[in-house]
Amino acid sequence: MAVSAPDLKAFLLATPFFGGLPDPSLDLLISMLVERRFDAGATVVAEGEPGRSMFIVESGRLSVSKRTNKGSVIPISGLERGDFFGEMTLIEMQNRSATVVAESPTVLYELTAQKLYACYKADIHAYVIVLQNINRELCRRLRRADDRFAAQQVGEEQTPAR
Repeated sequence: MAVSAPDLKAFLLATPFFGGLPDPSLDLLISMLVERRFDAGATVVAEGEPGRSMFIVESGRLSVSKRTNKGSVIPISGLERGDFFGEMTLIEMQNRSATVVAESPTVLYELTAQKLYACYKADIHAYVIVLQNINRELCRRLRRADDRFAAQQVGEEQTPAR
């Protein structure tokens, strides 16, 4: 089913990435998005590969994983409608930090670093809001990671030594 422009706007405004943007700024950013479709099992991004774009999940479910130094794969998180990923490459211009695989048929909206730079040139206010939104989400993720790490440490302290 095709998504109408008002439905797309409502969806994007409800995501952490686009929250707080005025209509003209949102319209500008929407014009920069490219829809990408992936089948279940498809790798969207691979850890270590160059990355110059981020994605907003419109539909589907994705898994995020990381490879350890010993080569095993560790699940990190799951992504669903409204989540976004890949934003770290837009900020730090480094290779992908994790692998993201579609667990079901998935529709994503891609925003490239080049398009985000065009947003900066055309609408600095929108650019600042987007960066603030990215930073808020990164802080939320860091807090969740801290909580998981602390819970793991507490669990280890309570386990009797053998």
